[in-house]
Amino acid sequence: MKQYDTNTMEVFGIPSLVLIERAALAAVEELERSGLQEKSRILIACGTGNNGADGLVMARLLYLKGHFVQILTAGNRAKATLENKKELEIAKKYGVPVITSDDFLRQFDQKDAATGDQARTGLTEEYDVVADAVFGVGLSRWIEGTYGELIACLNGLHGKKVAVDIPSGIDADDGSVLGLAFQADLTVTFSYEKVGMRLFPGQSYCGEIVCRSVGIDDHSFLADTERGHEPMMAALTTEDLALIPARRPHTNKGSYGKVLVIAGSVNMAGAAIFSAKAAYLSGCGLVRVLTPEENRTIIQSTLPEAVLTTYRARELEIEPVITAMQWADVIVCGPGLGTGDAAHRLVDAVLEHAVVPVIFDADALNVISEETDILRKAHTDLIVTPHLGEMARLQKVSVSYIQEHLVEVAEKFAHTYHLNCVLKDARTITAIPCERTYVNLSGNNGMATGGSGDVLTGVIAGLISQGAKPGLAAPLGVYLHGLAGDAAAEACGRYSLTARSLLEALPKIFIKRDIEKEGIQ
Repeated sequence: MKQYDTNTMEVFGIPSLVLIERAALAAVEELERSGLQEKSRILIACGTGNNGADGLVMARLLYLKGHFVQILTAGNRAKATLENKKELEIAKKYGVPVITSDDFLRQFDQKDAATGDQARTGLTEEYDVVADAVFGVGLSRWIEGTYGELIACLNGLHGKKVAVDIPSGIDADDGSVLGLAFQADLTVTFSYEKVGMRLFPGQSYCGEIVCRSVGIDDHSFLADTERGHEPMMAALTTEDLALIPARRPHTNKGSYGKVLVIAGSVNMAGAAIFSAKAAYLSGCGLVRVLTPEENRTIIQSTLPEAVLTTYRARELEIEPVITAMQWADVIVCGPGLGTGDAAHRLVDAVLEHAVVPVIFDADALNVISEETDILRKAHTDLIVTPHLGEMARLQKVSVSYIQEHLVEVAEKFAHTYHLNCVLKDARTITAIPCERTYVNLSGNNGMATGGSGDVLTGVIAGLISQGAKPGLAAPLGVYLHGLAGDAAAEACGRYSLTARSLLEALPKIFIKRDIEKEGIQ
């Protein structure tokens, strides 16, 4: 964002004060949209950088609209940016009241030794709105000392909490909390959303997130392509439903591809069913399930559309497996597979013989984790879809480490093994080697249920079978899976959401795509 800001000013000649004015105006408009009452009492905490300058302009604009506004200046004013100094000077000329952070903090007692609660003494102002413009997206150091006291006090005030660009204390890159952070009800960010406000715990501090254009747009990075500053993080939106492969008029089942699902073990037929049915519901023409003979009856009665190839685990022959792989356009391997000898032989066979895209999930990843470097044996496109526990086993690190370095871990794994990595969490990260990394914004916590991941592998496979490249099918499949989760939550609630709910909701998403893309009613 700093580079784009510089490009906008230096390449296109837009003055920084213009960008600051536009940002402040956008923040004021969003504050009004959220229900700001007439003659509200508003406190705006402003740091010494250009984020603080945004807050200073907000204070002036709101003051001129008739609100009771107070500016709280934080930090060493001698180190303020030129823009910040100019905007404070303007605000003072208009008569906007100003208080320093030292004066403000004097109105608070130290923590009560008995209760640990922050008590207010002598604070005469009660605020309807408390705005945070102390730090911007460039913050990388721990918040402590006076700044820490200030943020804690701001959080303790009554009134609607509004963050300008990003809540102070949230790392804009990874969403970590740098000691403590401003707890916003509304965050108005500018030009592009920042990754840290969409990853946890950062998102928990943002409240409602609104992104407003202020004059920094795609031109700002296209002007700097030689230095490679094009954004490398992206999130899909409903407009991207248009990327789902189109259905052509003169076609048959062979036109939409064949998915082989190597899944299931004794007493674990459900995983195979979920993946296979999700592939069908995502548009695949034909699905073959390769599973133990013990699963024959339940799969044939539950999913008669599927072609079935069975084996007996103790008598597994690899030649029929190779034949089935040669039949397929994409292979799913792992859901409910178990980790016994048969599972090891199946995973080895896929790594050695597959020449079409392969999605490794669940137990296949647990088998691979015993010697992760066997992934290098593959000579085709791979997608892996680990949850945090599976990635911890693959990488021999703790779950907590992965949670704190979600993007970094996914990208490193993708580049190390040259595969597409779908790292599943509350915010699933899809890392595509040498391309963008995607943060998924669809879905909800009701999807934290058994079988949900099996449905995801089937959706991704269904997209690949119809011609989508693995590097697109992976993030698009994750996004569709989340949309189905949101539709399912509307239908049955988050507590009652199951993998079957996701399957029932998938058609709604594809109907939406047909209506918006092709006008089919």
